[in-house]
Amino acid sequence: MSGGDGSGGSDDVRVDLPLEEIGLSKHFHSWENLYTGQDGLALETIGVSKSFGAVKAVDRLTLAIPRKGMTSIVGPNGSGKSTLMNLLSGTLPLDGGLVVIDEVGLKVVKPYETPQHGLTRTFQEVRLFDQISVWDNIMVVLTERRPFAALLERSKPGHRQKARGILQSVGLWEKRDVMAQELSYGQRKLLEIGRAMALDVDTYLFDEPFAGLFPQMLERVKDLMKQIRDSGRTIVFVSHNMDIVRELSNRIIVLDSGQLLAEGDVEPVLGRPEVIEAYLGA
Repeated sequence: MSGGDGSGGSDDVRVDLPLEEIGLSKHFHSWENLYTGQDGLALETIGVSKSFGAVKAVDRLTLAIPRKGMTSIVGPNGSGKSTLMNLLSGTLPLDGGLVVIDEVGLKVVKPYETPQHGLTRTFQEVRLFDQISVWDNIMVVLTERRPFAALLERSKPGHRQKARGILQSVGLWEKRDVMAQELSYGQRKLLEIGRAMALDVDTYLFDEPFAGLFPQMLERVKDLMKQIRDSGRTIVFVSHNMDIVRELSNRIIVLDSGQLLAEGDVEPVLGRPEVIEAYLGA
């Protein structure tokens, strides 16, 4: 992580700097609440924007996500949910604004550095090293984190023990010697979650973790997310399944046309007329 003092072209800005020094106005409501709540905030966006041509996918978005528990992000198709996840994780560059991760404001979020800031993610389309085994997919994360170097590195007993525990947790221990490309879609989802767990970070972003899963696999993914939550971590997830959103979420964020429509406790937010109109089409 670079300096964090807001000087000399650094990409990091300490959040205790006056907002004027980082080119932002103090009208942002969540900034004023940054230190409220027992556990503080895991993530915050301040005036974040992203456009694709003339389309504003995320439009000067300011929101706050508390530490611990699960926060869901919902909204109609095209509301900016996945784009927001890509901006938070550095998969897409910011056009403007800041992403604040654990009290460090980032003008540029670099995806390979997010684990250093205590954050990792999964994708709608599962991303694995298909040409190596399930076991090696976990060991890559636990050791060198570069596939070929990790395969050559002499693994330590602690790495092997942790890899076994993760594969047992996600239900893939018996598949440990199978090539990742041979797994079913649901098993690939489980392995991707296992790889995220191996990073042992504070905040997990899950983009549509339940999409396309059969009921049994869906329940397993829910159980894994509850396990991560119960260990004191923060989960942010995108889902169109409102039953699951109601079941898992401690807090909900509703987006519409790249802007914040509503946020707060789940049932009161989902009952608001503007949310019903925008998201449910009533």
